[in-house]
Amino acid sequence: MPLRVRPFTVAIAGGSGSGKTSLTRALVQTLGEDHCAVLDHDSYYRDLGHLTLDQRTGVNFDHPESLENGLLAEHLAQLRAGHAVARPIYDFATHTRLPATTRVEPRPIVLCEGILLLAVPELRSAFDLRVYVDTPADVRALRRVQRDIVERGRTVESVVRQYLQSVRPMHERFVEPARTTADVVLGWQHTPAQWAATVVATMRGRLAATAGN
Repeated sequence: MPLRVRPFTVAIAGGSGSGKTSLTRALVQTLGEDHCAVLDHDSYYRDLGHLTLDQRTGVNFDHPESLENGLLAEHLAQLRAGHAVARPIYDFATHTRLPATTRVEPRPIVLCEGILLLAVPELRSAFDLRVYVDTPADVRALRRVQRDIVERGRTVESVVRQYLQSVRPMHERFVEPARTTADVVLGWQHTPAQWAATVVATMRGRLAATAGN
């Protein structure tokens, strides 16, 4: 990808389990690690260390207010200005942030994934390209159960309960309506490599149009 004065920012949104991480990885592989800075909205969940463990598990993690959106917006602005940022590290088992952070260097392309990126106006406006991965609810639910059990130490009962109480209603309230703000909507039946090819072609078109103005 050609370099530009200001990094090109890409939002990768869609429901939980839609394939956002797979697309992000495919884009990094296609574009090259040296060209991509990667942020994920999940790292910006609010630290709930001041609450008891029972209180933490009762938080609606699928509502936009559960995330520190202002900090992510600030980090996106810093990367666009050519400055490195300290991305938080979130512990999903305890619902707290770790003391350490991950340094993310500015790159020509900034990729950011998250279910609610397009549902938050201050974040949505920070991206040059907004992508939505459109995947059926049953496929997303099965993927989420598998992920939360294997990667986050959850039980089947807790995952199903959270899905019915917050994931599904919040998807219908915030995530799905924001689909209309996407520049590119990707069908779930395609592979991550095919998704990446579509996104890269769109990016190149926009960069070429910008260069010609």
